[in-house]
Amino acid sequence: MKIILFQYNPSWEDKQANEQKILSLLEKHKPEGDLLIFPEMTLTGFSMKPEKLAEKREGDSFLFFSEIAKKYYIDIFAGLIEKDGNEFFNTLLHINSSGVLIKSYRKIHPFSFSEEDKYYSGGEIPIITNINNWKIGLSICYDLRFPELFRQYAKGKVDLIVNIANWPVSRIEHWRTLLKARAIENQCYIAGVNRVGDDPKLNYNGFTSLFDPMGKEIISVENEEKLISADLEKNKIDEVRTKLPFLNDIRLI
Repeated sequence: MKIILFQYNPSWEDKQANEQKILSLLEKHKPEGDLLIFPEMTLTGFSMKPEKLAEKREGDSFLFFSEIAKKYYIDIFAGLIEKDGNEFFNTLLHINSSGVLIKSYRKIHPFSFSEEDKYYSGGEIPIITNINNWKIGLSICYDLRFPELFRQYAKGKVDLIVNIANWPVSRIEHWRTLLKARAIENQCYIAGVNRVGDDPKLNYNGFTSLFDPMGKEIISVENEEKLISADLEKNKIDEVRTKLPFLNDIRLI
């Protein structure tokens, strides 16, 4: 499977500006592959103003990414601020290459350190989706610190874990270390897609990364707006899990 990781610098809380930036970057670097992955809260940045920026799951942001999916015939993972009744969620959408919403994942662990939990409800369900017979576990940013979620994905024998993020430079070594750890302990690929640039409070240097099932770093890109492509080999996952059958010994207690 060929994946493309979209690392960019979003304009703060400006959906229209970010849509134009994304379209421009895609026009210059046409995404050719199976899956295109954007950072957390793709069109807004990590905002605590859901009452201003939230929308229904299949609202305008969904329609924007759906058109991209159809234009380039590629599946998309993108983040948005979702409104459901009186609640707000930090959500990841899986849109297929026909522009249809396949799955959505709501961030299970709101980031209390930045008071995200005061504005957003936490999701309750781990989500595994499928692209071309690849099983993919979904997660968002702060989720990465909680291995219990990823053990559920390991138990489901996922081939790839995806984490979309707005992870600041001040804790970027945590990001890099945790991505590698999640790959090693669950014996699968893991792709972490982060942003670059600044918001009103924090600085981001990206380090969008991909690790293989042995924890080897395949890709790591710092401080660039860039579309990063990589080919994943399913036989590598099978080989690691056969030679080192650690997942068979999981005891979830």
